[in-house]
Amino acid sequence: MDTTQLQAFVEIVEQGSMSAAAERLHLTQSAVSKRLQTLEQLLGNQLLDRIGRSVQLTDAGQRLLPIARRILADLDLARQAVQHSPSQVRGALNLATSHHLGLYRLPEVLSRFTRRYPAVDLNLEFMDSEEGCDAVESGRLELAVITLPRAPSSRLITQSVWDDPLALCAAPDHPLHQTGTLDIEQLARHPAILPDRRTFTHRLIADALARAGAEPQVRMSTNYLETIKMLVSIGLGWSALPRTMLDAGVTALPLDMGIRRTLGTAVHRGRTLSAPARAFLATLGADAQSRA
Repeated sequence: MDTTQLQAFVEIVEQGSMSAAAERLHLTQSAVSKRLQTLEQLLGNQLLDRIGRSVQLTDAGQRLLPIARRILADLDLARQAVQHSPSQVRGALNLATSHHLGLYRLPEVLSRFTRRYPAVDLNLEFMDSEEGCDAVESGRLELAVITLPRAPSSRLITQSVWDDPLALCAAPDHPLHQTGTLDIEQLARHPAILPDRRTFTHRLIADALARAGAEPQVRMSTNYLETIKMLVSIGLGWSALPRTMLDAGVTALPLDMGIRRTLGTAVHRGRTLSAPARAFLATLGADAQSRA
């Protein structure tokens, strides 16, 4: 067994097909298929089921995947340690973040990081915070900058970076702004536009209303906060958005539910972080301290 076989296996799983893995590895599809077949023969087990153009993990493949990812990650760490001195930070950094964080919190951090560490190959993947946690926990990505779950997996180490208070909000001409005083019962009678109920943010909002004995009437769901802001601004419903997003088109309602998110980082408890990951966390921490 060699690492090229493990790499082919992992890429097929992550890309979802032989052809996509071949393109990513700059190999022919037959070469990738041959590496997988050799690995399966060596292990005496079929690792993937080929169903049409897609692939699915067998039980043996599911057991091998986290081990293969760990071997490849450790090999990359060994390569960095041998080839470069500690003062030279280089190599790949696979980082997950949400669209909101990428737009509002990370631009200056990313700019400072790439200027200081130009030899780092930064692979930035945008995804929901829940997916980011899963990607780190599975070993596919090294680091996530996300909305932190209230009860993270025991396999993750999370670190708070930003406090993110949310405000109940609506368009300035929405009926909820015309009531003078506003209570939770009045709010619940109007349709809401919220993230999907599976998201950390939706749970925070729904739980805050539930504690007051109310349940939101969700008119639409989308996980892009910028889209929610647009829908709110044209009067389609109320929502709860980060206070940093409010402006003349979307204004806070006169009802404070004390809803707040914690934004921060997640890494795998059992993973030794690469030099690029450690450098990024240091850059992120320095930026947060400068804004405190």
